[in-house]
Amino acid sequence: MRLLIMGPPGAGKGTQSLAIAEHYGIPAISTGDMFRAMRTSESELARHVRQIMADGGYIGDDITNAMVAERLDQPDAEPGFLLDGYPRTLVQVESLDKLLADHGHALDAVISLTADPDEIVARLTKRAEIEGREDDSEEAIRTRQQVYADQTSPLLEVYAERGLLVEVDGIGEVDEVRRRIFTALDTHQTPAAAH
Repeated sequence: MRLLIMGPPGAGKGTQSLAIAEHYGIPAISTGDMFRAMRTSESELARHVRQIMADGGYIGDDITNAMVAERLDQPDAEPGFLLDGYPRTLVQVESLDKLLADHGHALDAVISLTADPDEIVARLTKRAEIEGREDDSEEAIRTRQQVYADQTSPLLEVYAERGLLVEVDGIGEVDEVRRRIFTALDTHQTPAAAH
């Protein structure tokens, strides 16, 4: 299975990613984790990323695409993968398309965890109180929700047009949401399989 998982901050992507990856025997690949790993890696790309970050620069699509390509070339990703946090732009969508096509692969599905914004705000403000996260004010959470909606809605439209989008309600108990995801994936017919 070659999957993407998308959803607004606080929809539970990280929690669900690990279970999905384990279920299908594929690696869960988070670009956030990849950037954190760059802090200690000694690859040429990692040194380049560290220099950009040290200079206060922006990690552009080209570098993010190169990081993902390098990661997907690892042996554990050969049978499939679950990408979390990538792609985030239409340029990255095109890069992923080309990367997969070059290897004779295609995406099987794009899981979109949907959630009512007010429920997410309530969930995250409660978590912030419990964990003492001062940066998770209601205003900050709503801003992140809006940024997500603005940046990813064009990507969701692209994947919907391709017949890859699998929308799943992300609100509920972890196990309940997980069951919804597996049911949706089991009943989803990929465009390639439909021919």
